[in-house]
Amino acid sequence: MLYHIYSNRVFLEGKLQAATISIEGDKIVSVHLGQKLETAQDFSGSVIMAGAIDAHVHVNEPGRTTWEGFETATKAAVRGGITTLVDMPLNSSPVVTNVAAYKDKIAACEGKLYANCGFWAGATNAAVSEVKALVEAGCLGVKVFLSHSGIDEFPNISLSDLDALMEGIADLGVPVLAHCELDTLPAPDELSANPRSYSAYLKSRPKAWENEAIKAFITLAEKNNCKVHIVHLASDEMLDWIAEKKQTDIPFTVETCTHYFFFNAEVIPDGDTLYKCAPPIRAKSNGQNLARALKMGLIDFISSDHSPAPPEIKEIESGNFSKAWGGIAGLQFLLSASWTALKEEMSLTEFIPLLTSKPAQFLGLSHKIGAIKEGYQADLTIWQPETTFQVEEGIIEHRHKATPYLNHRLFGAIKSTIVNGQFAFQEDGIVPSPFGKTWQGKN
Repeated sequence: MLYHIYSNRVFLEGKLQAATISIEGDKIVSVHLGQKLETAQDFSGSVIMAGAIDAHVHVNEPGRTTWEGFETATKAAVRGGITTLVDMPLNSSPVVTNVAAYKDKIAACEGKLYANCGFWAGATNAAVSEVKALVEAGCLGVKVFLSHSGIDEFPNISLSDLDALMEGIADLGVPVLAHCELDTLPAPDELSANPRSYSAYLKSRPKAWENEAIKAFITLAEKNNCKVHIVHLASDEMLDWIAEKKQTDIPFTVETCTHYFFFNAEVIPDGDTLYKCAPPIRAKSNGQNLARALKMGLIDFISSDHSPAPPEIKEIESGNFSKAWGGIAGLQFLLSASWTALKEEMSLTEFIPLLTSKPAQFLGLSHKIGAIKEGYQADLTIWQPETTFQVEEGIIEHRHKATPYLNHRLFGAIKSTIVNGQFAFQEDGIVPSPFGKTWQGKN
């Protein structure tokens, strides 16, 4: 069925301008710049942009579906204006370090996807043949940890194994993503005596862990000419170093997460383990520097690193930061919370690519998604940047409602989300039957 949507604020080629978008099946078939077709649905006043992309999500299915799951995660995604997410190889069980586990993952999401979903492979050693098989099967790249992941079945990779892995897969042209902390380095130990203290937790994972891990990671990337990606950058001390390395031919990209510039350590209460993540949320000035780096292009895009867990695992009652599972539940609020925090720092036209074209390019999918163009997939987000809403439990689609965004007032109300040419979310709710698909490879 052919249909048309119009707005006086469509994000096209770096500008907001009036246009009608014509959609048939799952594709954009034409864009009528400056025109409003008579039969078009009128979304004047709203911004229409390519669907938001979250390249860093822990869905946790199969095996830990009580933590999240494909149905609840993708419902949260479309309610938050996200049309594509990419699932990490942990914390599902089994972890996706071989093709059999990947096939389990694909089977687990069948009939549950409200948004489209891609997948990262995982590596815990120099498993070159396994990673090549996973990429051949459809994974978009491979994730490693340089410190303990929190899950025993996904141990950190040694730097020597990482070196061998990079050498073996560099020719694939897919990224190696790394959690960059070196937890073998020294750190103050105040947490054992003060387990409810956020300050003690923050000191227990110092910036030096992250700084030295990033330097080691990028050095190996340069040595092997391997495409790499720094996930969830939290240390502003690395920004000058990253700026310097961006002037070279090293093929690397960087993301940060909404919570690192939306929240700040100065206002996190002791005992509130909803804020626990790794690397930790740092000082307000640190977050401001990350925001400026996004504007400057030193950091390539934003992700949520959605990593939810049941309340008892988050130690919400005890408030014990040493025992609590680390991870922020924020998938649904990636767009709105990011815009709320950044709207004084940058314009809409600077902000939108951080959630659309830039992550699409990183994923190798910029020929299909991330922009509004003829022939592209009809994944679209319709939202109102000036409209605010209150985060209340009743609107949260995550399996668990525990999130540090609860009770915050955010700018950027999502009006509609179109996935594969169909309305997946509108103000009256989410469609009853899902029609998302899996991204298996870049084709």
